Amino acid sequence: MFVNLKIVVVHSKPLLLANQATQVSKQFKVPSTLSLRKILNGFTSKFRPVFTGYNKLKHYVCFVQYREQVVIPINKPCIFLQGAGRNSTSIEWGDHGNATFYTKANNTIAKGITFTNTLNKPIILEDTSTTITQAKAARIHADKCVFFDCAFLGVQDTLYDDDGRHYYRNCYIQGGSDFIYGNGQSIFEASHIHFSMGKDGPERDGVITAHKRQTPNDTSGFVFKNCNITGAKGKTMLGRSLRPYARVIIAYSFLSNVVTPEGWSARTFVGHEGNITFVEEGNRGPGANKSKRVKWMKHLSGLALDQFLNISYIDEEGWIAELPPKIFI
Repeated sequence: MFVNLKIVVVHSKPLLLANQATQVSKQFKVPSTLSLRKILNGFTSKFRPVFTGYNKLKHYVCFVQYREQVVIPINKPCIFLQGAGRNSTSIEWGDHGNATFYTKANNTIAKGITFTNTLNKPIILEDTSTTITQAKAARIHADKCVFFDCAFLGVQDTLYDDDGRHYYRNCYIQGGSDFIYGNGQSIFEASHIHFSMGKDGPERDGVITAHKRQTPNDTSGFVFKNCNITGAKGKTMLGRSLRPYARVIIAYSFLSNVVTPEGWSARTFVGHEGNITFVEEGNRGPGANKSKRVKWMKHLSGLALDQFLNISYIDEEGWIAELPPKIFI
């Protein structure tokens, strides 16, 4: 249940735990030149709540950019981070070892925020020898998490969809190498997936997904439906297997010509492709031509496909229906 849902904007520099989170008002445009801490110290008395409901839920949002890392620990569930829109509110940092945003808490919700890892930017123009390292914009290691109208920006391993059931809707995800990866059981709906090595990056090939399903009984998988898959320079595979039973399904989406003809890779599991579930159904666009796809790509239809496309794949208990409707407006 979400009766104790809290809407907060998390802030600090360089690291903040959610027990230090503070509520900030949406009513006033706050100059991005001010730190959120200074705003709280100097203007708190001027802020007034603009919404009360959902069991006395206080609704505050702030129009600022944050240069920091944010961690929500496991003992702080039911937190709603609401920005003023992904073009107005952002959290960014540049780190190889740690994600800019990392939640371990179940029922984490975010809306209208851009999460960025700046480590690999800028990449030298046309320098194909440039080394690209892991730089996670977000790591989601929690169950029942929702991201609506958010953006995730990076180059390698942008979104670490680590573990748990997650729903991404109307999101923008950008990267160049394995930029959506992990062992999550997740649906990406009506979202824009963009292949790019960064602004003015070199023309080199990449990979969008890298799923880590380990066993045949594992229910995890990445499902993309009604999405747009586009790209800049270079070509990209739709996915490769990081574990022997990787599962990625792309359905009813637009695929641009950025997609390589073969589409998929078994990586180190050549000879065991029968264990891998890579599926494309009902897609359109120049990149949706399957005539030269890998021969071991699977085909699903009817109920076999619907079991993944239906929201019940991640929401068998109906937890998404319990969310405040304002989240999806």
